Amino acid sequence: MAQSTPKSPLSTAQAAREALAARLDGLRRDAGLTGHELAVRCGWHKSKASRVARARTAPSDADIRTWCEACGAGDQAADLIAASRSAESMYVQWQRIHRDGMRQVHESTVPLYERTAHFRVYASNVMPGMLQTPEYATGLLRSITTFQGTPDDVADAVRARTARSRVVHEGNHRFALLIEEAVLHYRVCEGPELVTQLRYLQEVMARPNVSLGIVPLEARRTVWPLEAFYAFDDAQVAVETLTAEVNVTAPSEVHTYLRAFVELSRMAVYGAAARSLIAKAVDSALS
Repeated sequence: MAQSTPKSPLSTAQAAREALAARLDGLRRDAGLTGHELAVRCGWHKSKASRVARARTAPSDADIRTWCEACGAGDQAADLIAASRSAESMYVQWQRIHRDGMRQVHESTVPLYERTAHFRVYASNVMPGMLQTPEYATGLLRSITTFQGTPDDVADAVRARTARSRVVHEGNHRFALLIEEAVLHYRVCEGPELVTQLRYLQEVMARPNVSLGIVPLEARRTVWPLEAFYAFDDAQVAVETLTAEVNVTAPSEVHTYLRAFVELSRMAVYGAAARSLIAKAVDSALS
């Protein structure tokens, strides 16, 4: 029987938004105000107050301050603003993340990578970022930039990604990495560059701090292919969708992703069997 797999990656973000809305609406009720009375005090149309209370509209920092003041709870504004920012950071569209190019996002995540002791990464579409060669990363990031229509800072972004990847070779970090076999064959760069990438994969899997598993195409699946996700210790999981990055921090959902990782690990091959699959991919890229 197939094991349960993670809920929609939007669920944590939506739950956080709903929790914030419930806290704001609780302030309104504690103040003895109707929705109409609150809207009047805030200088808003009634429909805006209703949308915020039902988590249909994300309130700005100013909206939260105004709401709290209207309810006589100005001292709670700072805490609620922090909760709102946290909720919005859980689901961030790539267009927003990459609005100034991709270099900055790589540099901003360096502290997260440096403090993570145990990485668990599942890659179903491309090589894990920390294992990408500069040539592979260039092909990938250029295609992303073209597709998204965001500023082209590919060369700088590749340098930043490569610099961030030093955690594989420096510090006390452990990596458990799972790759779907198809990833070995996807041509996100030219054939010779893909060969270089695959040979680097063979090299890095020999490191004592790296465990690399490959899920064969013919594996009997107990968990179907999922969107790529990165687990940072037991605290956070970053899920990569087509349109956004979803940061999961709720313990129950983090646990579910880690359970899925365990199931996927059982389907993977390691060591000589994994090297054989990589060698087959090298032969294919050379042909």
